[in-house]
Amino acid sequence: MSKTLEEYIEWLDEQPQYIWPTPPELVLAKATASIKPLPGVRAVTWNIYGTLLRITDGELLFETPEEIRMQVALEKTIKEFNMWNFMHRKPGAPWEDMYQQYSGFLNELRMSGDVKKGDVPEINSMRIWYKLLKRLLKKEYHYDVSFYGDFEELTEKVAYFFHANLQGVEASPKAARALLTVAESKIHQGILADAQPFTLCQMLRAISRQDTLPELEELFTPGCVTLSFPTGARKPSKTLFETCLKKFQRLDIPPESVLHVSNCINDDLAIAKQLGMKTALYAEDKVSLKATRAEVSHPETKPDRLMTDLLQIRDILQIG
Repeated sequence: MSKTLEEYIEWLDEQPQYIWPTPPELVLAKATASIKPLPGVRAVTWNIYGTLLRITDGELLFETPEEIRMQVALEKTIKEFNMWNFMHRKPGAPWEDMYQQYSGFLNELRMSGDVKKGDVPEINSMRIWYKLLKRLLKKEYHYDVSFYGDFEELTEKVAYFFHANLQGVEASPKAARALLTVAESKIHQGILADAQPFTLCQMLRAISRQDTLPELEELFTPGCVTLSFPTGARKPSKTLFETCLKKFQRLDIPPESVLHVSNCINDDLAIAKQLGMKTALYAEDKVSLKATRAEVSHPETKPDRLMTDLLQIRDILQIG
C-alpha cells in the first residue's frame, strides 16, 4: 500500500542521506508585548507560515531571488524522482531546463486565476508539478506506484519535496504549547492561512517535535480550518477571511468574538480588523515580522494585542 503524505514526510525524516535547509537563527524583534486580557473571545485563528512556523524568507515562496537555492532544490527533485532520463535533452544543466518549464507554468497559473474582483488568486503547487510530470509521461516516465501512490499523490509528494528543499521550516518557539493550551480550553481554535496541499502535514510534523499533538480534529475545531489553496484566493483577499468567518458563524460565533493571530499586518491582520475580527500581532521573529511602526500605531490597522511569545495567548485569553 502506498504511503500517505504524512507517512512519506515521516519516512523522509528518518533517512540520514537527506540534508534539509533550516531557517536562519532566530533574531528577536524589537517589540514590547501588550497582552492584557481581551474579553469576549470565543475562537482563535492562527496564521501558519511566519507565525506557527518559522520559514526561510518569512513566508512560503514558489521561487526565490537566489538562483542557487532554486538550482539545489530542482537538482535534488530531479534526482529523487528519477526525472533526468525522461527530460528533453537540451544544452545546459537539467535543472536549468526544469527551471524554465517551472517558471513558465508558474506564470501561466498566475495569469489564469479566476477570483472575485479585488481578490488575489492562489496557486496550487501541485498543479505546477502536474504539468511538469505530464510532460515526462510523454517520454514514458514511470515511478513506484506502490510507494508514491497514484499520479495525483505523486504530484503532492513532489511538490512537498521541492518546497522542503527550497525553504527551511521549523516550529516557532512554544508553538505546540500554545496550540495545546487553546485546544484544552473551551475556546474554539482554527486556522486562517495561505497554504499548500502539504502545509498541514508539514506544520504538524514540525510542531510535534516540540510536544506530542493530538489528531488534527482534536487540535482544531472541526470545520474551522481555512486555507488558501482550496479557496482559490490568498491573502489579502477578503474572500478567504469571509470564508473563515462563515464557518464560525455556523457555530453562532460572530466576527468580533474571533481573535486572529499573525505576524503580518497589512495583508492579514488589517483585513481581519476590517471585517470585525479582533487581532493580535505576533512579533517575536525579526525575519518573519511584517509590520511597520506606522501600521502598529495607526487606528485602522493597530492590532488589539501584541505578542512576543506565542504562549502569551494564555494571558490574552485568560486560560492555561
